[in-house]
Amino acid sequence: MDTPYGLSTRTTLDYEAAREAIIASLKQEGFGVLTEIDVKATLKAKLNVDWRKYTILGACNPPLAHQALTNEIEIGLLLPCNVIVYEADKGGSVVSVMNALAAMEFTGNPALKPVAEQATEKLKRALARLPQA
Repeated sequence: MDTPYGLSTRTTLDYEAAREAIIASLKQEGFGVLTEIDVKATLKAKLNVDWRKYTILGACNPPLAHQALTNEIEIGLLLPCNVIVYEADKGGSVVSVMNALAAMEFTGNPALKPVAEQATEKLKRALARLPQA
C-alpha cells in the first residue's frame, strides 16, 4: 500500500480506535494534531456523496517545523505532515503517513534533507506502534 509519497499500514483496529491510536502514537513522537478534516462528512455536506469513514489529520512537530521554516520560508506550503485514517474494505482500518523526505525533495534545498529524514523516521515509528492486520 505504500506510495512514493506515503507509508501505510493496515490495522486490525476499527476506524475510531485507529484514529485515536495514531493520534496518541504521533504525540509520543512530538507531533500534535493541528487540523482534522472529516472527509466523509465534507463530501456528504458539499456533494451529497456517501463515502467511507476517512479523516485527514494535519500533524505538526514544532521543533522540526521550526528547523524547516528556518531553512526555507516557503516550506509552509508542504506543512503540516498529513496523516490519513480510513475504513478498510474488508474490516479494520488503513493508516497512512506522508513521506516527508519525498515531499522535501520538491524544494531542491539540501538543507531540508536532515529535517525531512527526522520527520519521516518519527512518522514511521508512530505508524509502527499500531497493531498490524
